[in-house]
Amino acid sequence: MKDLNAAPTGKFQDPFTTAKGEERASVALTHPETLWFNTGTLCNIECVNCYIESSPSNDRLVYITTAEVEEYLDQLETRNWNVREIAFTGGEPFMNPDMIDITRASLARGYEVLILTNAMRPMMRKSVKAGLLDLHAAYPGKLTLRISVDHWSAKLHDEERGKDAFARTIEGMTWLRDNGFTMAVAGRTVWGETDAESRAGYAALYAEHNFDIDAHNPGVTVLFPEMDETVEVPEITTACWGILNKSPDAVMCSSSRMVVKRKGADKPAVLACTLLPYAPEFELGTTLEEAEGAVQLNHPHCAKFCVLGGASCSA
Repeated sequence: MKDLNAAPTGKFQDPFTTAKGEERASVALTHPETLWFNTGTLCNIECVNCYIESSPSNDRLVYITTAEVEEYLDQLETRNWNVREIAFTGGEPFMNPDMIDITRASLARGYEVLILTNAMRPMMRKSVKAGLLDLHAAYPGKLTLRISVDHWSAKLHDEERGKDAFARTIEGMTWLRDNGFTMAVAGRTVWGETDAESRAGYAALYAEHNFDIDAHNPGVTVLFPEMDETVEVPEITTACWGILNKSPDAVMCSSSRMVVKRKGADKPAVLACTLLPYAPEFELGTTLEEAEGAVQLNHPHCAKFCVLGGASCSA
């Protein structure tokens, strides 16, 4: 297994100081909008470049339960975070046997819910489809499913996700379309295409299947850079905000946290970032109160993905 915490020598070592001795940038939790839950790292497929290494056998993050999610929903109210969205990622969330109940508990509190899924067999089981239909009827317009479509062509998508994966995902998306669900898409930017070329390809795919998805809205068709930690990236200093003309409030950890359940752990933990589920320095504690502190941008992903790339996992 690769070292998911590796960094270029000399960089990203000290949480407060860069390799050049400059003050490292940090981000405060200023406007909580999304609380993420990782439902578990088990997945029905194994992609070539999955940043979290989800697979049918990876259970480093185990299934979170409805009761555990509800405890954090209680904490949201106690801490007065006023988030608008509860979001779920994996692994494949619909492999978690509590997924429908977890979603119902979140919707019942008045939150919008976002579920990241490959829309394949776990979602297409009869019991799951029945549960989704019940939720859609009870909470219309409050549930969004973001489908992983790595590329708009079957050929390149299947290179990442396996033979016929594209066709099975389109089948799931067609079922969601026919039943009126709100869909978004998560793709990748590793194909040597410009942003305009990629979005034109997705637009043609959506038109072909009559999917009501906006290819040109980056919050609806989200194109993610590759999570390659071997690529050399600059460290982010406090001076970078002015140089880049960017506010810390625009970075993902100013508006979100993620809850995970580690294998063998007594209780879940709260992390600073959805992209760093295994990095111990980004584990903030077991409660939302402990997770309210600032986050030191001490990882290559902080630079490449969030500050320089401007990406966000939320809509």
